[in-house]
Amino acid sequence: MEDQIGALGLVLNAIVLFNTRYMDAPVVQLRADGLEVRDEDVARLSPFVRHHINVLGRSAAPARA
Repeated sequence: MEDQIGALGLVLNAIVLFNTRYMDAPVVQLRADGLEVRDEDVARLSPFVRHHINVLGRSAAPARA
């Protein structure tokens, strides 16, 4: 049981790291383009978004022939 909890923590940390890095890139690009991105708006972003993570092991992409 403890091994499963440890593995789940590792997966959660990986997802948060992935989300944080890929959420920061558009913010940096928008600011580099001269657009205003308020710090209050950035503070409301959450790296805990998980809708794009497939935990069932099934792919929604069609198979190529």
